[in-house]
Amino acid sequence: MAEPPVRWTNVDSKTAPHTKAEAEWVAAQRKWTRGWRRLVLLAIPLVYLIYVAGSVRQNSHGAAAVAGYAVLAAFAACWLAVPLVPAAEASKRRFWAWYAVLAALAVAELPFARAAGFVLCVFITIATVARLGARAAPIVAGLALGALLVPVAIGPWHDSLAAAFDTVTPVAIPVVALTMFAGMQVVRGNKALAEARAELSRLAAENERIRIARDLHDLLGHSLTTITVKAGLARRLGSADPARAVDQIAEVEELSRRALADVRAAVSGYRDVTLVNELARGRELLRASGIAADLPRAADVVDPAHQELFGWAVREGLTNVIRHSRASWCAVRLSPSCVEISDDGIGAAAPAGNGLRGLRERVAAAGGALDAGPLQPRGWQLRVWMPSAVARPPAGGTPGAAEGTSFTAAQGRGH
Repeated sequence: MAEPPVRWTNVDSKTAPHTKAEAEWVAAQRKWTRGWRRLVLLAIPLVYLIYVAGSVRQNSHGAAAVAGYAVLAAFAACWLAVPLVPAAEASKRRFWAWYAVLAALAVAELPFARAAGFVLCVFITIATVARLGARAAPIVAGLALGALLVPVAIGPWHDSLAAAFDTVTPVAIPVVALTMFAGMQVVRGNKALAEARAELSRLAAENERIRIARDLHDLLGHSLTTITVKAGLARRLGSADPARAVDQIAEVEELSRRALADVRAAVSGYRDVTLVNELARGRELLRASGIAADLPRAADVVDPAHQELFGWAVREGLTNVIRHSRASWCAVRLSPSCVEISDDGIGAAAPAGNGLRGLRERVAAAGGALDAGPLQPRGWQLRVWMPSAVARPPAGGTPGAAEGTSFTAAQGRGH
């Protein structure tokens, strides 16, 4: 079930969190965008309005000075109320309405504060960059040029371009814009990092779930098949040979204990699957099932790096032989970089299952390849080989192992 959406404020709807991890990150940042902390952050830049107030006192008198102070106070109040980053549920019109009010008050302050009034453009720059990011560049450039050229154009304000630069405002506007933009990039980077960590955590959990499901299927599929065969044999021997039936039941008990240990090992992430053990278990399993086994006694010929993978292949292949083949004979062939499991069974495809799918995932993860398909005139063959082989192992005159059978087989016999 999908996680419910999280309602939050002071964040753009395009960046609203959709996962629990993102919501936790937002909660950690929210304290700086709400309540008294937000007011403090917005109020800190207002200290620069003292410079504007001083200019009003110097250049305006009487009613004009009162009007200049009133406009400046209104600008400060609007600045504290402006939503720099609108809430997800707020419309863009709200921000731009406040933005228009700030711009109008900044223009209205110019006759009273003269060139110093362009300090208000620094606040407008902050709001513009906060809302538009890199798209604010043309507006920032316009504000900087206005702060530089307008005082020069109006003679009583400045008598030269050098005097205009003395106010520092034309330089402060682009510097503040760059600083604001860099700060926003850091915030976005932190959010992206939090999202990446959350995604890695989710993928790790998902991969572990898949690993456990695959290992439990492979381990229990083999063990339960063996237990079923031996229990059936014990039932048939119950009246004719009670002693052998008891032996089979004892083996069933031992297999059950081993299966429990395998499950615990799979859940813990420690698996002890070796090719030699799987050949020994397979030989016993085939014997109990009444299938003639042609299995190698040793696995020294196989590259040690491939032995665990080939052990999984032998386990899956022999389990499928018991479950689906109705075979009377089964053989395993080993080479340094290839293992083949073949039988003389019906060679028909069984309903698709997880066995071959899980084995194919293991082989692919190890960089190998898998083929499985029917043999002619009857039977089935499973082949796994590694890239250390110079070329693809020959099919040994068995058309069922042709290239085209790889995908079909994955959908075929398996448990």
